[in-house]
Amino acid sequence: MKVNEIRNLTTEEINNKISECTEELFNLRFQQANGTLEKPSRIKELRKTVARLKTILRERELESKEA
Repeated sequence: MKVNEIRNLTTEEINNKISECTEELFNLRFQQANGTLEKPSRIKELRKTVARLKTILRERELESKEA
């Protein structure tokens, strides 16, 4: 998910995306522990996506404090 796409989402949608991604990340880690993980690069991708989502939320939080 690209930054421009994230910026177009509402705060509630971003929170939902974060919970979806963390749940998928948990499942992928579980698969990795069992040795059934097919695409290990997906873990790195999801971690970065969650970081992007949280960064945008933090930016919005700081903007609201300034105003």
